[in-house]
Amino acid sequence: MTYCVGLGLKDGLVFLSDTRTNAGVDNISIFSKMHVYHIADERIFVLLTAGNLGIAQAVVNMLHEGIETEERIETLYTVGTPFRAAQLVGEAVRRVFQTDGEAMQAQSVAFDVSVLLGGEIRGRGMRLFQIYSAGNFIEATPDTPFLQIGEHKYGKPILDRVVQYDTALTDGVKLVLVSMDSTLRSNLTVGMPIDLLVYKRGALEPELKRRITEDDAYFRVIRERWSDALREAYHAIPPPPYTSD
Repeated sequence: MTYCVGLGLKDGLVFLSDTRTNAGVDNISIFSKMHVYHIADERIFVLLTAGNLGIAQAVVNMLHEGIETEERIETLYTVGTPFRAAQLVGEAVRRVFQTDGEAMQAQSVAFDVSVLLGGEIRGRGMRLFQIYSAGNFIEATPDTPFLQIGEHKYGKPILDRVVQYDTALTDGVKLVLVSMDSTLRSNLTVGMPIDLLVYKRGALEPELKRRITEDDAYFRVIRERWSDALREAYHAIPPPPYTSD
């Protein structure tokens, strides 16, 4: 399993994904779930995947090679709008299902894949989408400025409480790292290293792209400070009035 999160904020996008893939407790591997499609000064898309690794890689490979439509072969490097990019990812998911879905069902293997796609094309705006295993998708909005895939339940509460559309990008980075730390502590199927990408609206290139490992000094600060803050908050809450102590 995995955990991926994307923030669609007023000033830009923040993406974070883990790299653990496991087929049992003794079969653990590292695969990046983050894929970047970039043409300088023209467009940038960031794609995060969760679910069955074979399906996810088939979708990504199909997007790299291109999908033949009635008029031409389309890729994320050629689509005209971010909305069309989300449609193209959905089409790739459906085509992989058409190819592999029946054989997987015969082996009692679920067709499980989900994708986060965000980015910008010059003159067409910045958007963030979540694509489901049926190929349909939803879009982040100012009312709901973050999307998650994979093992999201452990990292969701902090985002629900704090993230807003006008949250600064630097604060967004802190929040997704706290969200990831909470997930890492509670779920063994999510693991280090983690990949971080920050995109500033209108830049058409990454503001920051970094792989964070266990020995990353700032991530250690995040872990320690967040744990300390939770303990302090717990001690500061008055005792229940209906107890005898």
